[in-house]
Amino acid sequence: MAEAFERQAIGVFELDSYLSCFVALDAAAKAANVKIQGIERNRLKSGACVKMRGSVSDVTAAMDAALQTAKDMGSDVYAHTIIASPAADSEKAIRMTINK
Repeated sequence: MAEAFERQAIGVFELDSYLSCFVALDAAAKAANVKIQGIERNRLKSGACVKMRGSVSDVTAAMDAALQTAKDMGSDVYAHTIIASPAADSEKAIRMTINK
């Protein structure tokens, strides 16, 4: 991805359904000023992991919207987290996993 996300918070969520991930990321993008950095299929059945970037408050609002949407669809949330200020080494690892 050409866009620079350094110095932005990152929100990551992993769901049990690829379809639910797309609906949840749409809800997240509509709820706050975040950019979707990547979505990767996981190896746990048919789910996926979504990474979104923005300010801490925007990522928090977007995460809340995404998780509620997923729950409303009956999807299981495997994991979710927000990192307010990823370290430089973390940024490298985050970039390495995009589109893998």
